[in-house]
Amino acid sequence: MPRPVNAEKRAELLEQVVCHLQHHGLAQMSLSPLAEAVGTTKRMLLYYFGSRENLLAQVLAASRPDIHVIFDDVQDPAGLGKAVHDLWEAITVGEQSGVIRMLLQLLSLAATDPEQYGSFGADSIEAMLRPIAAAYVRLGHPPQQARAAATLLASGLRGLCQDRLVTHDVARTDAAARHLAESAVAVAAIG
Repeated sequence: MPRPVNAEKRAELLEQVVCHLQHHGLAQMSLSPLAEAVGTTKRMLLYYFGSRENLLAQVLAASRPDIHVIFDDVQDPAGLGKAVHDLWEAITVGEQSGVIRMLLQLLSLAATDPEQYGSFGADSIEAMLRPIAAAYVRLGHPPQQARAAATLLASGLRGLCQDRLVTHDVARTDAAARHLAESAVAVAAIG
């Protein structure tokens, strides 16, 4: 009978893998070099995670920005504006800034290699849209309109974040994010 997986060791390895991939990227993720980089073996990664695909899925799930924490309490247009500002701060200078780099790379890989990364990319987009759309629904928008508004907002913030990472133009991208937040609030008020 196989011994049970040590959940603490598994969580520790997952954290190390997430940290490594945030700094080194997903594109060339290979188990042997990854194992060496985090101080273990390929065999141990397979023991704890089953496969490269399962490890990648768990890394991505553990790395998603927690949009629910930011948007679940939105009850009015002003609250939506604050949530957009808080999300922008989190993905550019806060706790999610490392995670967003990996998300942007994942979305690029999903577009260029949909067979391997497409479902991961789609899941990541949906995880971001769901709480934002729910906030719009609470503000009186029909579900389809709420998803469209959430799509515009999430895609706009991701694009601005990518722009900032590439150009390092903090002032311009911050100004654009403020404008996007104001537009989101205006749309929410129409509800």
